[in-house]
Amino acid sequence: MNIVNHFEHLNIVSGELLEKGWSSDTKYILKDNHHKKYLVRLRTSDQMDKVKMEYQLMKQCHEVGIATQKPIEYGVYGEQSYLLLTCIEGIEASEMLPKLTNEQQYALGVQAGQYLRRIHALPSNQKTAPWDEKFNRKIDNKIRMYEQCDYKYDKGHLFLNYIENHRHLLDNRAQVPHHGDFHCGNMVINEELKLHIIDFNRCDIGEPWEEFNRIVWCAGQSSQFASGRIDGYFDGDVPHDFWQLLLLYISTNTLSSLPWGVQFGEDQIQLFKDQAAEILDWYDDLNTVIPNWYCLK
Repeated sequence: MNIVNHFEHLNIVSGELLEKGWSSDTKYILKDNHHKKYLVRLRTSDQMDKVKMEYQLMKQCHEVGIATQKPIEYGVYGEQSYLLLTCIEGIEASEMLPKLTNEQQYALGVQAGQYLRRIHALPSNQKTAPWDEKFNRKIDNKIRMYEQCDYKYDKGHLFLNYIENHRHLLDNRAQVPHHGDFHCGNMVINEELKLHIIDFNRCDIGEPWEEFNRIVWCAGQSSQFASGRIDGYFDGDVPHDFWQLLLLYISTNTLSSLPWGVQFGEDQIQLFKDQAAEILDWYDDLNTVIPNWYCLK
């Protein structure tokens, strides 16, 4: 049975492989006999629990009015698990933002921050270890990856020092549902300039502010959008410990980016080196915790 026949109950008439993104999922764009589009994501059969979690989180998001793809169903296709979603028409935010005015970029960032706050307010009964225990393990693993890597940042010790001096910030932190990869590459802007959140395949449970760890990708595209994300999330009243904890998360991610990028060659290695240098510039070699791209409205 091919992928089209599997969804004959939805009158699917065509399927096209979608080769885009970093996910290991196999993805197809499907069309029904009325030209309506769907996205199906295929994973190994042992990923069914993860697929179910993603389906349930997206269903909750859709029910409370968060603009995202509507989950249709999940199940088994051959020896794989699948998740079927509606498609969102529009342009990836990372491509669209530079074409907009500063005011439009900021307003879309506020939308993103408000959506994220609503995701974090969703109920979850999933059991999980304390946050300091979970994230300190992650830190230790990422430091090990960096130390074993043949490549190093020119000022990598600054990230290492900041991490070791701020682990205590992880103590006694609440945990909530996570999108898992929240940045402008996983957002779509439609013709009405409405933002939609996509790609929940890394969803999990974690400390709320960790979801800002990929804001470096947003700030690299638009400081206005990145600023709006923060202001929208906190309704303009940003606590100081947010900035301290955010820099801990960014420092941790930055360390592991370099060894992760080695598999993709010299261009990717240089990209992460350039990004690390940019982060150090934003934070004055980590002498401040508020980045210079943040535009307070």
